[in-house]
Amino acid sequence: MEPTTWTIDDHLAGKPEESLALYHRFVTLVEACGPFTYAVSKSTITLKGNRRGFAGARPDSRGIRGYLDLERVVEDPRITNATPYTKRLFVHAFRITDLDQLDEEFAGWVREAYDVGQGHHLK
Repeated sequence: MEPTTWTIDDHLAGKPEESLALYHRFVTLVEACGPFTYAVSKSTITLKGNRRGFAGARPDSRGIRGYLDLERVVEDPRITNATPYTKRLFVHAFRITDLDQLDEEFAGWVREAYDVGQGHHLK
């Protein structure tokens, strides 16, 4: 039976150790930016700033899938799709399968997305 209210633990349950390590490293990158909250749904674990959600991730059998909201389009093999969300924001879907992919460049994108969550794109 599926839970009526999804939790982070629901998303983590039964996932491979490698995928969990990737998810926890992703969260560590976000934590380095500052405070945030979680909004958990059946489809993803969303990370929210003071103004809005800015990122999301969930582990699966091959790693983690997620998204970052950025003010520009980023082209990189880790980015599987970038689509306009508003006039100023682009949603970037990503796929991570190895810890090395969560490098300083990726951390920079996380910082940019965190700023979006704080509303900096509205200034």
